[in-house]
Amino acid sequence: MKYLRRGSGYYIDIGASQLIIDGEVKLKRGQVVSLDETGVNLDDGTHLDADLVVYATGYNSMNGWVADLMGQDMADKVGKVWGLGSDTTKDPGPWEGEERNMWKPTQQEGLWFHGGNLHQSRHYSQFLALQLKARMEGIPTPVYALQEVHHLS
Repeated sequence: MKYLRRGSGYYIDIGASQLIIDGEVKLKRGQVVSLDETGVNLDDGTHLDADLVVYATGYNSMNGWVADLMGQDMADKVGKVWGLGSDTTKDPGPWEGEERNMWKPTQQEGLWFHGGNLHQSRHYSQFLALQLKARMEGIPTPVYALQEVHHLS
């Protein structure tokens, strides 16, 4: 439920943690400058040989990304993303009954949010894609009640 309320508090280890512990997968923090045939070049001059490079960019709220990319006014217009309004820590009420601003129109026309774990992404991507495709094809897809914004970013 913490995941549904806040979009946080989960990690599903399917073996990667043990590979890191055993040294089979190496971690390096730094700014990537370029990739080449054998690995990655970092801004401190380090070259790391690599078969695979994974950019682990961190976790931030979608509201924070909206504020960073489009400004705080836009983030406030859209309101919080994720959460049910359960009135628990970081998920202020009122109860809204379904996920805030996920996989549906938001208060900003043309701005849609898609995210979650693998199961959610696979399940909801179909519904999101169908909504977007219908709009592209000119099929009426009325929104009967856009979610009211109760929570600023």
